Amino acid sequence: MNPLILQFLASLSWGILVTPISIFLARRFRVLDEPGGRKIHSGTVPRGAGIVLWLGHLLWVLLVGGSLPATRMTAVGATLVFLVGYVDDMKQTSPYLRLGVHLTAAVFAVSAIASPPMTKALLVIWIAGCTSAYNLIDGMDGLCLSLTIATAFLFCVSGQVVPWLPFAGLCLGVLFWNFPLPRAKTFLGDGGSTLLGFLCSTQMAGLIAKGGLGPFALIFILALMGGIPVLDTLMAVTRRFLRGRSPFLPDRGHLHHRLLDRSFPIPAIIVMMGTMHLALLTSGMALLKWLSRTFL
Repeated sequence: MNPLILQFLASLSWGILVTPISIFLARRFRVLDEPGGRKIHSGTVPRGAGIVLWLGHLLWVLLVGGSLPATRMTAVGATLVFLVGYVDDMKQTSPYLRLGVHLTAAVFAVSAIASPPMTKALLVIWIAGCTSAYNLIDGMDGLCLSLTIATAFLFCVSGQVVPWLPFAGLCLGVLFWNFPLPRAKTFLGDGGSTLLGFLCSTQMAGLIAKGGLGPFALIFILALMGGIPVLDTLMAVTRRFLRGRSPFLPDRGHLHHRLLDRSFPIPAIIVMMGTMHLALLTSGMALLKWLSRTFL
């Protein structure tokens, strides 16, 4: 059997089999998400499934992906991102502390990419932004994982099978427990959602940097490649700024909240937002390819 298929199946099995252990531990140590406020779930749900994603990714890096220098540096950054998010799941931390850790983790990841200083600086800001954006989009069961899986399979189809295929298997395994039908058995928590944003963006960053684009073209490409999480976050920050509120304060103005308020079922919302996400990423990849061929 193809080694990559084996990695996919092993990652899938890890997600399916280990997530129940994280659910037990979350209940044991009271890492729970209570209903109320802008939250859409009605009962207490264990959170912290991100630990399954983090350990699964580290195992893949140690056993298979460690031969790639960029993967090792990404794993260091991913650990920082996950740990500060997991601490926040247990006891709320300062948003400025989390932002500082996300920027530091992005510096680790970008240090392995050969590109001009301006490109590296933009990538650091974008990766930190994507890390937070995936957390902000994680307000509905299965959405964050579904967008991540859609991203992974798009890159697999485009020929970037490593590391995306094992990553997709890992996320699919956890999605089995996070999907909203009939109801999610666990939540990712901040540790899991920020980890997904960090890994998605860092694994895209190397491909984007190879385009050799100037700053203005690069910013436009990064906006497209951030997909729905970045678009929704930009809209949220703009909305809160115009209302005189802190961009770190949550609200019910996100796209998935608006669709829920219009009585769309959750699976339909996931399909709609996943389709829009793929359209943005596909446009960004096509434009990156065209600009690289035309002007370089």
